[in-house]
Amino acid sequence: MKRALISVFDKTGIVEFATSLSKLGWEIISTGGTSKKLKEEGLKVSDISDITNFPECFDGRVKTLHPNVEGGILAIRDNEKHQNQMKELGISPIDIVVCNLYPFKETLLNSESTHEDIIENIDIGGPTMLRAAAKNYKFVNVITDPTDYKQVISELENNGDTSIEFKENLAGKVFEHTAHYDALISSYFSKKLGNVAQNTLTLTYEKKQDLRYGENPHQKAVFYKQIQETEGTLTAAKQLHGKELSYNNIGDTDGALETLKEYSEPTIVASKHANPCGVASADTLAEAFQKAYDADPVSIFGGIIAANREVDEATAEKMSKVFLEVIVAPSFSNKALEILTKKKNIRLLKLENILKSDYTYQKAKTVQGGLLIQDMDLMLTGEEITIPTEKQPSKKEMEDLMFVWKTVKHCKSNGIAIAKDKTTTGIGPGQVSRIWALENAIRQGGEKIKGSVMASDAFFPFSDCVEAANKAGITAIIQPGGSVRDQESIDAANKYGIAMVFTGMRHFKH
Repeated sequence: MKRALISVFDKTGIVEFATSLSKLGWEIISTGGTSKKLKEEGLKVSDISDITNFPECFDGRVKTLHPNVEGGILAIRDNEKHQNQMKELGISPIDIVVCNLYPFKETLLNSESTHEDIIENIDIGGPTMLRAAAKNYKFVNVITDPTDYKQVISELENNGDTSIEFKENLAGKVFEHTAHYDALISSYFSKKLGNVAQNTLTLTYEKKQDLRYGENPHQKAVFYKQIQETEGTLTAAKQLHGKELSYNNIGDTDGALETLKEYSEPTIVASKHANPCGVASADTLAEAFQKAYDADPVSIFGGIIAANREVDEATAEKMSKVFLEVIVAPSFSNKALEILTKKKNIRLLKLENILKSDYTYQKAKTVQGGLLIQDMDLMLTGEEITIPTEKQPSKKEMEDLMFVWKTVKHCKSNGIAIAKDKTTTGIGPGQVSRIWALENAIRQGGEKIKGSVMASDAFFPFSDCVEAANKAGITAIIQPGGSVRDQESIDAANKYGIAMVFTGMRHFKH
C-alpha cells in the first residue's frame, strides 16, 4: 500500500485531498492537529508515533525527526542496497509528503509578537521533510502548495502516478519555499543583531504583480515587495483608478515619493523619468500644484505627481487639465475622485503615511554579477553649514536655499536646481558636465531665474558656474564645497555680491 505523510499548518483543502487519497487506497500518516482534523472527518489515519514507535514530545517540537520517517522518504527506490537496508531496518517507503510550515511570516508581522513567539514559530521538522522529499523527487511527490492538490489527485486517478516533470516542478517549489522561509528567519536575526554588513546576503521578496513589460516592450518585468515595513512605500499604495502600473510608472513614482518625503509643508512634486521637473510648497495644495506646473509646464506633460496632502476638489480641477500618468497622495476627497476618474487611464494611488521615512533602510543596485548596497542619503542637520563669502544670505534666501537643496538631492548627477519662493524655476539633471547642467536649468527657467537661488549636488571645480549664475541673476548658491579650487568660486561670488553656502555634504545620485 502506498503511503502519504500529511502534516500541515494551513489546512485549506486538506480534508478533500486526504479523502481522495484514501479512496485510491493510500494509507494516510499524520501528525498533531492535522491528524485530529482528519479523524474528525471520519478518515482512517495512522499517527506518526505509530510509524516512529516514539511519542511526539517537547510540546510537538519533535514529531517527524526519525529514521522511520526520513529514511522512508529518502531511500532510493531502484537502489538495491537501499532496498535491502529498508528491509533490515523495518522502514517502509513514504511516497507523498504534504507539508506547509509554521506561520513564521505572520508571527513576524504581528506587532504583538514577542521574540519568544517568533522563535517558537521557526519550523524544524517541516523543512527537513520537505527538503528530503524534494531531493528524492524522482520517487516522492512533495506538496507544499494547496493549489497543487487537484492536479496530483487527477494524475494519480488517471495514471497511477504523477509524471517526472510534474514531480520536478513540485520539488522546485519546495526549495523556493524553504529558501524564502529561511531567508526571513535570517533577516530577522540580522536586523535584531544589527548585522548591516554580513559576509553573505540573502534577500527575500514576494511578488506583488507581473508587469506588462519592463522599460521597453521587449523586456519582461516583475514587481516584488519586501516582507516587512512597507508603510509609506509604493508597495503599500492602493490603486483607486486607472490602468495597471507599468515598470516605468513604478520607478518614476518612487523617485517622486523620495523627493516628496523631504518636505513637510503642503508640497507637490512633479517628476519625469524619476527626476523632479517641478517642486513647490505653498499654503494650500492647489496653490502648490499651480506653482509646480508653472515651474515647467512642458516637462510635466505625461509626468508623475506626488502630493503630501489630500487632493481636494480645487487641486483636482487643476490636475484634470493636464495629461498625467500617475497621482499619488495620502487621500482623495470624493469630489476630487469624481473629477479625476473621468480620465480613464490616469492612475490614482492612495498611500497613507506618505511622508514616513526610514533612514535605516538601505538602497540596493544590481550590477552585472553583483549587488551594491549603501545607506540612505541623509539630509542636512544645519550644523555642517558654513558661509565662506562676504555676503550672507538673507532669511528668505536661506529658506529657498534649504528648499532647493532638498530638490537637487534627488536629481541625477550632475545636478543643478534653481528656485525662488519655495518653487523650482529651473532644473538641470543628469549631465556629464556641471556647467551644462546649469546652462540647461537656466535655459529652461528663462526670465524666472532672475532673483532665484541655486543648488549644486557637488562642489564647483571651477568658477564658471558662479559666472553663469551671476549672468542669469541668481543671488545665492548652496553647494558642498571641498574642491581644491574652492577659493576661485568664493572670489567670483564675492566679486558679484553672491552669497554662497557650503554644506560639507554632497548628494551624488547615479
